[in-house]
Amino acid sequence: MNTPKSNTKKKSGCFNRREFLFTSGVAVSGSILLPALPGINTEALAAETIGYPRKKIGRLSKLKNNEPMYFNYPDDEDNSSSILLKLDEKAGGGIGDDGDVVAFNILCTHMGGELSQYQAADKALGPCPFHQSTFDLTRHGMIISGHATESLPQVLLELEGDDIIAVGLLGLIYGRHQNLS
Repeated sequence: MNTPKSNTKKKSGCFNRREFLFTSGVAVSGSILLPALPGINTEALAAETIGYPRKKIGRLSKLKNNEPMYFNYPDDEDNSSSILLKLDEKAGGGIGDDGDVVAFNILCTHMGGELSQYQAADKALGPCPFHQSTFDLTRHGMIISGHATESLPQVLLELEGDDIIAVGLLGLIYGRHQNLS
């Protein structure tokens, strides 16, 4: 007896290109259209925001080019030491008329070494005493050299008249699971 051979192929665990594109399209369409459906609670879908404290950390008129000022933010813990600088050069996230006033947490993102050396010529913070990591303060605290793989946490600043106000952090302070307790 001859039995007819089946033309169906065994399915592997992988998607082919057509299945991947179709599934991706359905997922994207669903995520775009879901909030528009009647009866959906869009407030439950909203992102949670963290309320950082607003803290006056200095006066713009008192800052001198390339002279660091130290402060603690977002709290008064030892590992919240930060540096405020007027770089005399436009910087990412900078405030003031020239966009050159920035602030950063001074703990190295690799192993938490204190970055106490500001290099005015290079607009850099470091090297870290542990593994020589150095950070560029004109480019959001980006790593220049060393073992660190993450940028320094940048303190977000606002101006209220002449007062410099810290309002948040971009990045996680070394040794913490969250910046706020």
